[in-house]
Amino acid sequence: MADSVAPAATASPTRATPRAASAVESNLLAVDPASYTTQTLDWFDPQRNRRVPVKLYMATATVPQAGLPLVLFSHGIGGSREGYSYIGRYLASQGYASLHVQHVGSDSALWSGSILSLVSRLTDAAQESEALNRVQDLRFALDQLLGRPELLRVDTQRIAVAGHSYGANTAMLIAGANPPVKGLAAMLRDDRVAAAILLSAPPFYGYGDPAPILSDIRIPTLHVTATDDVIKIPGYNSGLDDRLAIFGATGTAKATSKVLAVFKDGSHSVFTDRGRTGGDGLNPKIKLATRQLVLAFLNQAFALDTAGLQRWQPQNAGLVARFESTMPASAGP
Repeated sequence: MADSVAPAATASPTRATPRAASAVESNLLAVDPASYTTQTLDWFDPQRNRRVPVKLYMATATVPQAGLPLVLFSHGIGGSREGYSYIGRYLASQGYASLHVQHVGSDSALWSGSILSLVSRLTDAAQESEALNRVQDLRFALDQLLGRPELLRVDTQRIAVAGHSYGANTAMLIAGANPPVKGLAAMLRDDRVAAAILLSAPPFYGYGDPAPILSDIRIPTLHVTATDDVIKIPGYNSGLDDRLAIFGATGTAKATSKVLAVFKDGSHSVFTDRGRTGGDGLNPKIKLATRQLVLAFLNQAFALDTAGLQRWQPQNAGLVARFESTMPASAGP
């Protein structure tokens, strides 16, 4: 089962310290700093003897009686809790909480050490044990947050998981993906998660058709990719066709609601905090559209705003090569 839950190593993964934002990025992606707060927390799971660092983005608006809807975010290989901040800040400014979990076995520490052993470190990070640990990181982090209402009151009926690349693989597993290993899906799936956001989702390498693995996913899913979303790592090559195959296979046995957006051009790393990948001008526009799409999807999946997706498509027609949605007017709680 060596490759059953192995992720795609990214062609240009997220580094811990992205370059400074350009003026174009800053203007397009600006969020009112008074609309959200952040907390950096260093949790520890004694059962696995494993650190679970997190960064929590929270709305500053009055918390509803039911609590804030929550997104659990899983980074790509070589990333950290500081990544995908343009999504975390924006969701918090719109009344959500976003908990960005750092996976210590496949995080930014991979970039430390000799360049000669980098490929070996990336390969080790892609092993089954780390893929499973990443899912347990998310479950542990959710347990911790739900057990600390003084930190944040969470709307337990509105919890989503999100991830990019390796993180999308992690999100699929906690959302109910069923690798061909007896009992694994039941161990990893977390029924508290009510929606999933998959950015540049990698295939399950070595298992061909993804339908047997993904067809039983029961929750609404959002799939976001780009025409130039390509991974080129020996043993982990994949591209747009793989992303489309994952979209096609997801939830088919349950007729699950799902959305697909394919941006024109872009790159695999355009969805990270890196500022130039995919093109200086295009990069911030895709980020802006992505975070708006994530919000529109969540609002519809959680029955908070049932018209956002319909507004998003025509507003971003110039950026999008393909868009599909099977979301009904209300797909959530």
